Amino acid sequence: MSVYIFDAVRTPRGKAKPDGGLASHQPEDLIAKLVDGLRRRGRDARAVNALLLGCVGQIGAQGGHMALVSKLRSGIDERAAALTLNNYCVSGLTAVGQGALAVGAGHAQRVVAGGVEMMSRVPFMGDEAAYYRDDTFSKRQRYIPVVVAADRLAEKIGITRDALDAVAFESQRKSASAERDPGAMASRIAIDELNRDECLRAGTTREGLAALEPAFAAVAAQYSAALERAIDHRHTIAHAPPVCDGAALVLLGKENAWDVAPRARIVAHAESGGDVEDSLLAGFAAMELALARAGKTLAEMDRIEFMESFAVTIAKFLRDYPVDAATVNVGGGHIARGHPMGASGAILLSTLLDALDVAQGRFGLVVCTGAAGVGSAMVVERLR
Repeated sequence: MSVYIFDAVRTPRGKAKPDGGLASHQPEDLIAKLVDGLRRRGRDARAVNALLLGCVGQIGAQGGHMALVSKLRSGIDERAAALTLNNYCVSGLTAVGQGALAVGAGHAQRVVAGGVEMMSRVPFMGDEAAYYRDDTFSKRQRYIPVVVAADRLAEKIGITRDALDAVAFESQRKSASAERDPGAMASRIAIDELNRDECLRAGTTREGLAALEPAFAAVAAQYSAALERAIDHRHTIAHAPPVCDGAALVLLGKENAWDVAPRARIVAHAESGGDVEDSLLAGFAAMELALARAGKTLAEMDRIEFMESFAVTIAKFLRDYPVDAATVNVGGGHIARGHPMGASGAILLSTLLDALDVAQGRFGLVVCTGAAGVGSAMVVERLR
């Protein structure tokens, strides 16, 4: 795929609370600040043919066509197309993939793509979609919140509570360390006074994690009609990615689209669906497809950003795949830093490019997975 990434930037992640570090902003303001940040880095994202944004909760503050509103706020060329898409938790990476397809097909020369989600303004499942409660679907097709899907998957594939604690601890430990590493945060752009990811839980210990009780039995009870039996609940609040606010943008184009050298080349991208009942497995399918398209193996990946869609997913990845754990989520992950749903995939891509730069690595992989069987993955090659 002859599509290049000229830059990728992200905001800090703010707590999804009224006093969170980003909560006073509108979502389109975050995109505008990232566009301005790209300009300050020598890459004018206003001169693009299209803006593609992932956004899951498309109501209220995030309604009214988020990409169009953000284009207007950001000063992007008025002739640029705008597309808002919802692919649940993988939306940000899907937007980048769709932008890459547009460039690769010759439909656009320059594209900026990514995502935004302000969960302080639009909460999880805030769109109140009829599907969330629709019992006319078969039991295998009915919507199950990811907190319930995570517990069901952990039980089904034998991921123990100790394994969940281990990955949660590592996410916190590595995140705290990366906050002190300027290279790991080179593409994170401060928003006003917020220059850190707010959700980290300082002082997390293995003993403290072990003392927590499973947290999601009450949620499962609300969806009992869609479940065949009771679940052995294992995930605690510490195994779940905090809800938060955040945004990220990726600048795409042909090799000479800007008068600056690209940071990376997109080698392959893949989207996958999956069994709704085993919804969190779709990201694995997308990963395997992306690697196959790239003609690469996990062993050839110098750095991997694997979305911590609850602790079960990263625990399964490390247990079941031939991967060097030292290459995975080197700066921590969603369990520590938070999950602004529509933005997460693009955030992880930005994080991956920083990690590759620090390691002077060549190939990197991003894997995202979400509710109801959606997955997305991308292989990139660092060029500098």
